[in-house]
Amino acid sequence: MSKILIKNIKGLVQYGENLPSVRKGKEMKELPILENAFLALEDGVIVAYGLMSDWGGIDDWRDLEVIDADGKYVLPAFCDSHTHTVFANSREEEFVDRINGLTYEEIAIKGGGILNSARRLAEMSEDELFDQALERVERLMSYGTGALEIKSGYGLSVEAEIKMLRVIKRLKAECSIEIKATFLGAHAFPPEYKENHRGYIDLIINQMLPIIKEEGLADYIDTFCERNYFSVQEMAEILEAGIAIGLKPKVHVNQFSAMGGVAKAVELNALSVDHLEEISDDDIEVLKGSNTMSTILPSCSHFLSIPFGDARRLMENDLPVALASDFNPGSTPSGNLSFVWSLACVKMKMTPEEALNALTINAAYAMELSDSHGTISLGKTTPIIITKQIPSLAYIPYSFGDQLIERLIS
Repeated sequence: MSKILIKNIKGLVQYGENLPSVRKGKEMKELPILENAFLALEDGVIVAYGLMSDWGGIDDWRDLEVIDADGKYVLPAFCDSHTHTVFANSREEEFVDRINGLTYEEIAIKGGGILNSARRLAEMSEDELFDQALERVERLMSYGTGALEIKSGYGLSVEAEIKMLRVIKRLKAECSIEIKATFLGAHAFPPEYKENHRGYIDLIINQMLPIIKEEGLADYIDTFCERNYFSVQEMAEILEAGIAIGLKPKVHVNQFSAMGGVAKAVELNALSVDHLEEISDDDIEVLKGSNTMSTILPSCSHFLSIPFGDARRLMENDLPVALASDFNPGSTPSGNLSFVWSLACVKMKMTPEEALNALTINAAYAMELSDSHGTISLGKTTPIIITKQIPSLAYIPYSFGDQLIERLIS
């Protein structure tokens, strides 16, 4: 049995029993912190916590690791509910194109963007993809990520999409953190189907989904619902086909335009609607009556110089907000959630407490991990973050660019 005792904790963050699975609206300002605390783990399970003054000592020191967290904070690991961690190569040449004045959409029209990644991925073996992705996951863990959603979507063919999903399945087995797989075959139309949307949608539904079902390759299904990509009607058809084989929807909507995708996603009981750089009054009203999580990706807005999601507006309408990295080679080549935390505070005017709730409790909900992740509660198996010595928890988003996560226990 592996046992860990963390003692003299400056602040034990997001602790308690019977905490909500979602914090919304004004509740997102709530963040319980226990000062001068201890935390005990056995085989990755939280078995005890409390004040150091109430600690009764240790009866059995065998196989026990004792960590002195004097001056440090301990919190549940971040949950990253939206990433594209499996990809072939970086795309810094497009970064230069944007500096020279091209928009993300203009780059895509000339053959860059998602189609660029798809071409490169088709040439790589499954083993090469896996080795690269495993290295990335380990780097994300060093940033404090303790649960990770990974999408396909850079394949855009039967062979390549299935290859990506098999890599994600291998990562699930290899890594010590929880990983969820999302099928995003509807990420873009490949060039050979640019004028034949019906043909590619049929390929997704009739060829990709049966293999995914047979091999158990995905938890969720996603579609990029946006102008020049998939229409609301096309999204609905694809999501309904996924639902029919047991996949829950988690969808890209409202990155560049509000075209009704949120309402359709909610109608189909989507677990989350992600991006939301643009949002309408109708979208707000639809979300109010739903169990769908609004997930905002501020580092994408930062990198593409597009509007940031209006988290304040969502919270003022008593809605919950989750934050995620959108880690991918084209629009967000960073999976550092401490930086996302900082962007949420600086650019979206979220308080440090609101943003941390969005990265823990609400993000865990967006991955169906509320029972295990998001809070420091008895019986949970969430990985644990230990910070470096810092003056306050708000110092993490304040000191953007610094790496203040000392260790992830997973």
